[in-house]
Amino acid sequence: MSSVPSAPAPAAQPLGAGTGSQPNSAAVTVFSVLFAISFVHLMNDTIQAVVPAMYPLLHDSLKLSFAQIGYIGFTLNITSSLLQPLIGAYTDRRPMPYMLPIGTLFSLAGVVGIAYAGNYPLILLCAALIGIGSAIMHPESSRVAYMAAGPRRGLAQSIFQTGGNLGQSMAPLITAYLLYPLGVEGAAWLGLAAVTAFVLQSYVARWYAGSLERRLTKKRAVTSSFGETLSRRRVWISMGLLVLLLFSKNFYLSSMNGFYTFYLIDKFGLSVKESQFFLFALLASGIFGVFLGGPLADRFGRRNMILFSIFGTAPFSIALPYLGLAGATICCIFTGLILFSAFSVIIVYAQELMPGKVGMVSGLFFGLSFGLGGLGSALLGNLADATSIQFVFQVTSYLPLIGAVAFFLPPDRKAAAV
Repeated sequence: MSSVPSAPAPAAQPLGAGTGSQPNSAAVTVFSVLFAISFVHLMNDTIQAVVPAMYPLLHDSLKLSFAQIGYIGFTLNITSSLLQPLIGAYTDRRPMPYMLPIGTLFSLAGVVGIAYAGNYPLILLCAALIGIGSAIMHPESSRVAYMAAGPRRGLAQSIFQTGGNLGQSMAPLITAYLLYPLGVEGAAWLGLAAVTAFVLQSYVARWYAGSLERRLTKKRAVTSSFGETLSRRRVWISMGLLVLLLFSKNFYLSSMNGFYTFYLIDKFGLSVKESQFFLFALLASGIFGVFLGGPLADRFGRRNMILFSIFGTAPFSIALPYLGLAGATICCIFTGLILFSAFSVIIVYAQELMPGKVGMVSGLFFGLSFGLGGLGSALLGNLADATSIQFVFQVTSYLPLIGAVAFFLPPDRKAAAV
């Protein structure tokens, strides 16, 4: 990787090699596009997050075991995980803007289908369809965020990611106020979210296609955010550390997203509806965390923010299983605020480690995020059947300690200056 500008790129150069993809100049941040893809992310992740939020209803209506519940999450996430890096790598070479609205149709079919799937195999199929929709949306929309960012890459990814976290936080409320009164069939109403996403993605696809045409007449430069030229070996070691950090983050969040409501019901005797509000506290605080993460990383350095975001969660996660309801709620709020700030920063850091491969990197890390979440859902479901929900939370509470490995990442320019 070099910080010296490259020669003018041929038309076949992978998209994302620099920031010169804006309509006028690299200094322009296209907020209309960023807010559009953020809202699409909100719609997509609302649909996706409703699936684990429905677990207590599916558990009761179909008499499913915790292991079967875990495999629903595994199917949803592993489908998305396997497809995202493949889609990202392919579209680095052959950009396909109009794939964006097509992806929303898979989500539409999945969420309407799951509302009327009266048996376990059909629920798994519908979960896979939702996973395909997410697999198309995430790497390509992340690329659009990169293109529309101008010099504010951290902020751009945070705007994009904030929509997703807002969607995730809405899932418990949708479960409490829509699915709990109407039953699983109430999920059909979320088809409206998929239709809204289709309209917005059609607008984004037109901007994306126009931006591609403008890029062909511009010179592009590959720039490094690091104060040194990194060897290929250092880059791949750093990518491995980022994967380890994702493991700690997503396995812990799998225990929270998939099983925290069961934990509250089991330990404190809450109803299904009441438990959803406490899960909302975790996810809602995450909205602020993910929005603040990017701008803080732009100012204080991406490595510093990654270290704080994961390792800084450990005191709260470790304390949570031993506290009463009020204390656990406070820990959840701080956990969401700190831990959720990591992901958008990790994405931008990885994109800058491997410039010119924005789609592949975005697809890889979104895919790993979903895959690790799905694997965690399946493994933790089996562990809960074999032991107890409380034991699961005691074991997973130590995972954020792995965040300490972020200290060994190469510092970016901002981190080195702090």
